[in-house]
Amino acid sequence: MIKKEMIAMLLAGGQGSRLGVLTSKVAKPAVAFGGKYRIIDFPLSNCINSGVDTVGVLTQYQPLRLNSHIGIGIPWDLDRNIGGVSVLPPYEKSVNSEWYTGTANAIYQNLEYMESFNPDYVLILSGDHIYKMDYEEMLNYHKEKGAECTIAVMPVPMEEASRFGIMIADENRRITEFEEKPANPRSNLASMGIYIFNWKTLRDALVTMAQQPALDFGKHVIPYCHEKGAPLYAYEFTGYWKDVGTLHSYWEANMELIDIVPEFNLYEEYWKIYTKSDALPPQYFSADSQVSRSIIGEGTEVYGEVYNSVIGCDVTIGKGAVVKDSIIMNGAVIEAGAELNMAIVAEYAHVGENAKLGVGEEADNDTAPHIYNHGLVTVGEKSVVPAGVTVGKNTVISGITEAGDYPDAYLASGKTLIKAGE
Repeated sequence: MIKKEMIAMLLAGGQGSRLGVLTSKVAKPAVAFGGKYRIIDFPLSNCINSGVDTVGVLTQYQPLRLNSHIGIGIPWDLDRNIGGVSVLPPYEKSVNSEWYTGTANAIYQNLEYMESFNPDYVLILSGDHIYKMDYEEMLNYHKEKGAECTIAVMPVPMEEASRFGIMIADENRRITEFEEKPANPRSNLASMGIYIFNWKTLRDALVTMAQQPALDFGKHVIPYCHEKGAPLYAYEFTGYWKDVGTLHSYWEANMELIDIVPEFNLYEEYWKIYTKSDALPPQYFSADSQVSRSIIGEGTEVYGEVYNSVIGCDVTIGKGAVVKDSIIMNGAVIEAGAELNMAIVAEYAHVGENAKLGVGEEADNDTAPHIYNHGLVTVGEKSVVPAGVTVGKNTVISGITEAGDYPDAYLASGKTLIKAGE
């Protein structure tokens, strides 16, 4: 029988609704990041850099792009005969087939997959965070403590603690209590959604709690282990970790990559981030182009000006166009004379000549102010912004829009323009 010391289960089924139109056609872990990567590349690269060579990726929402990106795992050296990477969507069973209803339910539905490797430990990961972490160090800590479950935690500012699952630990780091999103937090150790379980402990908890609706780690599995008296420990992580679950945090994390001394460095030799790369020609900068403090992906042609921006692969930035503080994803076209300020332009979108995005004063977005804020302009995948229009801040455009959709060639700050059927 195959025997693996530790296997990883990577939860990548999330819709990521707070990313608005960026995730209307693609799962959050497959969203582009940093000019050439996708968000899921970070936990996958962490696995292979930590010596974890067996990873089950649990997909659900809009999995096509994710599945084709992961393929058989070649970029991460995860194309193994035994182990490697396996994409695990929900599947038809002979009785009561169901979607994954909660994080732990997704793991429960794949007990057989985990059983087949007879692991000592199971590492549970989430597919939507940007960080570098050595899971082997966490495993060593787990063994030293004699833990049955170790939860990676990170100190957060006390005023933000109510957004997280909060762990209360004694001086030995053993978890004594935890609170899911407490109104008045008593600790600032936030769960990162990264767990190492002894396999027997995890299996027992999943089987016992299987009938709970929307079976979840924070709400059901960890409380169950705690009540049974299983030793639970907090593993404190002090490196860079970013939940890119909102448009603003996603924009911010990209912008942090181009800081003079980036807190999160994509260029480290010893901890590489691997991704599936297309065979693209090198970047091209025309004689008139100007670029400063930016990441420019392969195959991109720049004829205009780019400042403080993250530009993906195969992008065209036309003559006289000015792109500032923006994220332009793969395959997008920014026509001549266009001006973009604090814009997020999704893959294969098209911004017409002399269009101006991110102009004027801010106003709250009229349909989803909790998503479209901080002055950003968001343009969805394969969307078209016609030539010559002016677009305000906290706006969102999705679909193939035409001049007639912009009264007086203007979309005011805070407006939403989503073409039906797109």
